[in-house]
Amino acid sequence: MAYASDPSPLQDFCVAINDPKDAVFVNGKFCKDPKLAKAQDFYHSGLNIPKNTSNPVGSTDTPVNVAQIPGLNTLGISLVRIDYAPNGGLNPPHTHPRATEILVVVEGTLYVGFVTSNTDNRLITKVLYPGDVFVFPIGLIHFQFNVGKTNAVAFAALSSQNPGVITVANALFGSNPHINPDVLVKAFQLDKNVHTFRACTSIMMKRLQLFIAAFVILAFSSLLASASDPSPLQDFCVAINDTKNGVFVNGKFCKDPKLANAEDFFYSGLNIPRNTSNPVGSTVTPVNVAQIPGLNTLGISLVRIDYAPYDGLNPPHTHPRATEILVVLEGTLYVGFVTSNSDNRLITKVLNPGDVFVFPVGLIHFQFNIGKTKAVAFAGLSSQNPGVITIANAVFGSDPPINPDVLTKAFQLDKNIVTYLQSKFWWDNN
Repeated sequence: MAYASDPSPLQDFCVAINDPKDAVFVNGKFCKDPKLAKAQDFYHSGLNIPKNTSNPVGSTDTPVNVAQIPGLNTLGISLVRIDYAPNGGLNPPHTHPRATEILVVVEGTLYVGFVTSNTDNRLITKVLYPGDVFVFPIGLIHFQFNVGKTNAVAFAALSSQNPGVITVANALFGSNPHINPDVLVKAFQLDKNVHTFRACTSIMMKRLQLFIAAFVILAFSSLLASASDPSPLQDFCVAINDTKNGVFVNGKFCKDPKLANAEDFFYSGLNIPRNTSNPVGSTVTPVNVAQIPGLNTLGISLVRIDYAPYDGLNPPHTHPRATEILVVLEGTLYVGFVTSNSDNRLITKVLNPGDVFVFPVGLIHFQFNIGKTKAVAFAGLSSQNPGVITIANAVFGSDPPINPDVLTKAFQLDKNIVTYLQSKFWWDNN
């Protein structure tokens, strides 16, 4: 029942190119022949490098979307690094007309929030520390503000290959050509002599509530985007277990939006290293709708993955409902995915800190720690509940077991080996 937030392709991927001569036009981009796709089409480096925040707002966004990774075309997800200057670095009030954002703090302390749409215009806020996660629903005005004395850094995944950004102050008071001052005077109830961008921005910074009036102008943009999971006709639909007073949307019952609070969009603990003492040497810590009920209907989630030194493995698996975009924080990973039949091409890359790689929806993929130290990665996934199918466990550890004759023929193995694998993985699963 899920559909991608950008139009879903009927192929593994559609790597964007600028040459229209021999290409197919899909989702606003021309696509290269899939047989010519390579690892570089799904790769970007440099997100480990601190950015210069010497600008009027004291923050810098470093996007990784379809413009940086052409392989993201049609896959409905992207990533961004945000650097904030100490003592007031601000990612100013803005919207993403085509995407929900899920943000994790890596360094520093951020005061964050979003404003619900008319007529409530409720401000929902939270102070975030390293390892904390917060969700900004699609189309809503939101911000992040560094309230600490040191630099702050966050990574965020967004549920579109090209989420768009509308910075409220710039759009209204810095448009080209300018909006008729009479419009702004009446909308913001200001003196007509105070309509320059600088003056109005100064006033709005002192009176944050004036930003809320702009939502009337911006609301239409949120109606043009579709979420990876069925899109609601409301700001959000916080999942609850109470069936008595809830409304059933996207497999979950939803609480009254007026009762929603910051905790519904918050999760903490992604800064804590996980135990990787298990047979595969890795641990995945998901942050999806089960952990953040406010993610319901918003079409995105996040994971932290810890890998043991030398050979920690996130074994071959698929996400049946999501594309994954992964950024390495520590260590060195050998990663790859396999295209579908009949090519079954393996596309691989070695990733170092700051490198980004994309695993297209539904394709078998893996990550393997080839370094001598532990490795850590964060990944965004284009579904509130992407699902995981670990190939070995599903095939050899199903309950009840698949008929051994099926597996003997499919994998061309001796039946005794199949029986052994089934007993091993069945016990592992149970």
